[in-house]
Amino acid sequence: MSGQTDCGCDNCHNKMCVSRVPIFNGLETDELRKVAALIMKRKYAKGEFMSLEGDPTDHLVIIETGRVKVFRYTPEGKEQILYIFSKGDFFGEKNLLSDRKSTYDVEALEDTDVCMIGRNEFQMLLREYPVIGIKVIQELSGRLENVENAVQSMGTKDVESRISGILLDFAGKYGKQHPRGILVDLPLSREGIANFIGTTRETVSRKLGLLQDEGVIEMIGNKKILVLKKDSLKI
Repeated sequence: MSGQTDCGCDNCHNKMCVSRVPIFNGLETDELRKVAALIMKRKYAKGEFMSLEGDPTDHLVIIETGRVKVFRYTPEGKEQILYIFSKGDFFGEKNLLSDRKSTYDVEALEDTDVCMIGRNEFQMLLREYPVIGIKVIQELSGRLENVENAVQSMGTKDVESRISGILLDFAGKYGKQHPRGILVDLPLSREGIANFIGTTRETVSRKLGLLQDEGVIEMIGNKKILVLKKDSLKI
């Protein structure tokens, strides 16, 4: 994977990379400095794969800036997106705890900077600061619940409900207040949204068009949506 650069992260504490990560909440300043001293930084270009299914994984990866998608391919060769990770999110923790190979592909959706902690260092942190382990468990429980909800949604909800749900999710995570509503910087293309909710690109485009015609949203190019009537998306 070309384009990667490593550097020591002696100055990471100044950038407060680790302080923005939920699993390190609760640590004191001196403790955060200890964590920062263990970190290596790496850069990925948009479209670059950060890891592939089957790769050995020996680092906890924390997103400092940028966004990435985590996905697998179905037996039919269709991409199925599992997660979208952005600033403060992390992945790779399961492999550090169980010595397993990666079970998914990870690709940068935009230029992305990450902080990485090696297996031995991460396990040392867990022993020294049990609160980190508790927060990892909490985060993984939340992700499992999200996956269960997504599976249930694809099995029981119609496409309109799934699209409304993903727009609400994106509005909560990536939306900014706007005089007319909530301006959402979409992390995915129409095809990506389709792969996330289990439908086709054409269906997503058609349903978004209907929501625009109804005055619920306003599409701004291909990467932004202005949510005008948030309550109309609630399901």
